[in-house]
Amino acid sequence: MSGLAGLYYPATPKPVDPARIRAMADAQAHRGPDGSGVWTAPGVGLGHRRLAIIDLAGSPQPMSSADGALTVTCDGEIYNYIALRAELQARGAVFATTGDTEVLLHGWTLWGPAMLDRLNGEIAFALHDSRRQCLFLARDRLGVKPLHYAELSDGAVAFSSELKGLLAHPLLRREPDIRAIEDYMALGYVPDDACIVAGVRKLAAGHALLIERGKPVPAPSRWWGADFSNRATGSAKALEEELVSLLRDAVRSRMVADVPLGALLSGGVDSAAVVALMAEASSKAVKTCTVGYGRAGHDERSHAAQVARRFATDHRARVVAADDVALIDPLVTAFDEPFADASALAIYRLCELAREEMTVALSGDGADEGFAGHRRYRFQRAEERVRALLPAALRVRVFGALGRHYPKADWAPPPLRARSTLLALAEDGAEAYAHAVGVTTPALRARLFSDAAKRALGGHRAEDRYVRSMHDAPARDALDRAQYADFQHWLPGNVLAKADRTSMAVSLAARAPLLDHRLIEFAQRLPVSMRVRRGQGNWLLKQSMACYLPADIPQRGQKGFVTPISAWFRGPLAGEAAALTKSRILSNWFDPSVIATLAADHRAGHGDHGHTLWQLVMLDRATRRIFG
Repeated sequence: MSGLAGLYYPATPKPVDPARIRAMADAQAHRGPDGSGVWTAPGVGLGHRRLAIIDLAGSPQPMSSADGALTVTCDGEIYNYIALRAELQARGAVFATTGDTEVLLHGWTLWGPAMLDRLNGEIAFALHDSRRQCLFLARDRLGVKPLHYAELSDGAVAFSSELKGLLAHPLLRREPDIRAIEDYMALGYVPDDACIVAGVRKLAAGHALLIERGKPVPAPSRWWGADFSNRATGSAKALEEELVSLLRDAVRSRMVADVPLGALLSGGVDSAAVVALMAEASSKAVKTCTVGYGRAGHDERSHAAQVARRFATDHRARVVAADDVALIDPLVTAFDEPFADASALAIYRLCELAREEMTVALSGDGADEGFAGHRRYRFQRAEERVRALLPAALRVRVFGALGRHYPKADWAPPPLRARSTLLALAEDGAEAYAHAVGVTTPALRARLFSDAAKRALGGHRAEDRYVRSMHDAPARDALDRAQYADFQHWLPGNVLAKADRTSMAVSLAARAPLLDHRLIEFAQRLPVSMRVRRGQGNWLLKQSMACYLPADIPQRGQKGFVTPISAWFRGPLAGEAAALTKSRILSNWFDPSVIATLAADHRAGHGDHGHTLWQLVMLDRATRRIFG
């Protein structure tokens, strides 16, 4: 795990100032506190910040081939590098290091871009080939590691792991993109096909970009994509056995490290499964840690402790203050773009706790997306069954009318909040799911945005990307389509961005065994009944791990790190909400009177606008930091 940065001039090989590359890399020093490096040649410069995990004394980056023709800088790790080294050595490659980065140099020499298909890892990298006069940028299949890039006014393509690396370049034009603000207000994060800074792009998960000297910068090409169009065959028992074998290999391959290693443990089946298989593979007690808020409904420490006792782990737990709002500014700095998933506060504290005793931590990220653990998947599938029974016009007339007249009940338990379900049944399935994954509704956004902002949006709507993804999905079922859309947007833009930024902010290397691409491809082929059964998601994962885990862990629904932000805006953040009406930067896009009404109604208990207020606070802080 590291940070990378660089510049490439496609048109003409202009000289590159090493100090500029160093500044871009050093802006990401938290990603790599153990070393740094800069390499330049006519028309190109690469920079690196290293978090040493394997081959601690060797493998400096940027790394060049023996003949100097190739140079690479890489963020992340290749988990099958030992097998690839052996294959390359059998073909005549001579290695100078014992780490994984050098595999990229020899792999490019032998296979070119096709080497990506052979890699099992969580990586983003930039490779310069002086013979072919090109720069090759690539990002791993699921988008675990980030990569941003932008074309600058002097003709250079600048790139870096995090946005802050690009912001360190004086020629990057800092202008907000109103479409990204709409996306953020709808989804709670800026998705990977957008950026808060106009002109900056994120290389999409499973994509590569080959930039050749003397040619225009092309569009990235996809080298891997989610596919739900095929179905596995075989008995549940056979699929269980295959799943356990894949899980075991994914966990063990991510336990290779020359530094202290452990696990982030929640109260759910995903991280418990990872810890169970780590304990099986380790001769020593596995280090585990968890955090909780110490209040009912917001704390899973007892369930994590139950797993820790079962596997005799070296476990530590810490209570996170229920009013831990002091983390707002560190989070804004870590994420660069506004990010409104408030669980990031607890995860940041969890990563801090982990970093006290370990440099590498395995997590359970990805299980809910891969094996259909989210409750919204089950709702979507059930709603699609109802939609199939009635013509669209009748659904709109019946369910639409009922939904409009049913009282809004934010205070009620979820089963009694029928209004949103009725309105969803009146909509197209893709449209309904796009709303289900959202934070601030289209109706509320329409109230919030000023008339000038609405004109500037020109009809852009955040939900449209979800609708397109679901309609175009290589899928057989409503569940497939929902999961496919989340692989395109929610997983890289929210889940993995959160994991990467919170862990890297404290120089912790987080590894996600459940996102091993072989596991994901296996999960995507599973029949729907193997993913969702008897009202439970993650069915086959729970079934396969039942004999390993405490009896109630596979059966309980996971709450994750639930942050009490609604209570905060009636307590320690009440003043923050009121101050939003005076924000000069927010007034560029929003109606201050509507913000004032939301804050007052929330404080008085007339409505629950905590998530929208949190979005506005994080947007205000992030945009002020970037744009002044």
